[in-house]
Amino acid sequence: MTATDPTCGVAHGDPAPGVTGRALVAVFASPVAEVLLRWGAELGFRTLLLDPDPDRGADLTAFGALPGDLPEADVDVVVTDHHRPELGEVLRDALARRVRWVGVMGNPRHEGPHVAALAALGLPPEEVARVHRPIGLDIGSRTPAEIALSTLAGLLADRNGRSGGTAHRPR
Repeated sequence: MTATDPTCGVAHGDPAPGVTGRALVAVFASPVAEVLLRWGAELGFRTLLLDPDPDRGADLTAFGALPGDLPEADVDVVVTDHHRPELGEVLRDALARRVRWVGVMGNPRHEGPHVAALAALGLPPEEVARVHRPIGLDIGSRTPAEIALSTLAGLLADRNGRSGGTAHRPR
């Protein structure tokens, strides 16, 4: 029996849709970035790691390393370490490229260091406010895999036009 709902069909073994046209850029090599890139690719994102260490990823100054055929409005940037000295410059460059979404990992109970770093670089408050923190769905993440899952779930909800909550809409 062939399913008429594509989502139901995938659950029963029909091929899943391919790449979505969205890109996921993980900034700074880390355990969370590793999971984000691996699972992000499986979820249809084009993935890229940016890190100052050329042995780990594309050079951080290379937001130009973003795929040339991909509109900046289709790029989601996740900064996986908020303690790095390059944090302000990385975020400034991402915001200047007008990427679709920018988020920084960190504890929501404390102001993120990105606020002061971006202010010191002269970015106005409305630009600083474009940086999401905390990132992902609130599932109580503690491990790298849980943080990546939470982050990817939030990005998927956005990609699919959903809120990311647990409430189901009646059909």
